[in-house]
Amino acid sequence: MAHDIVFFLAPDDESAAATRRRGPGQASESVTCRFIEPDSAIAEWDMYFEEPSAEVPPVEQLLGRWPEWVTAPLNDGVDVFALPPRLIRALADASSTELQEPADRWTARLRSADGDDMTDDDLLAVLQEVSRLAASAVSTGGGLYSWSF
Repeated sequence: MAHDIVFFLAPDDESAAATRRRGPGQASESVTCRFIEPDSAIAEWDMYFEEPSAEVPPVEQLLGRWPEWVTAPLNDGVDVFALPPRLIRALADASSTELQEPADRWTARLRSADGDDMTDDDLLAVLQEVSRLAASAVSTGGGLYSWSF
């Protein structure tokens, strides 16, 4: 099931966990997108930056790459994940043009899974904004997180 998702900056896991009930709010730098599963998006990006390829690997390869929960999963539909530090660094170091291939691959995976129900968001623009947030996280020593409902 797809979610609305907010990628946001926080100084640490404890601060990110505190967003669970109400979301990151206006006080945090963030980017929002709709109808995307955060865990599979993060896993897709992490897999790409570890081994860049335009080929969309089988979904089974994503299974071992789920991000860490910042809060224990409950039955309320809210998820808070931390992006892995290696992914934050890779996103921070990527130029806008270097983000095109992972965005294309991510789009192809979503299109094959969701078809016409795929998000209307510009996935390259989303990834570019997440990359900008990653650069801020690296420069401030904080973390990059996702909050979804």
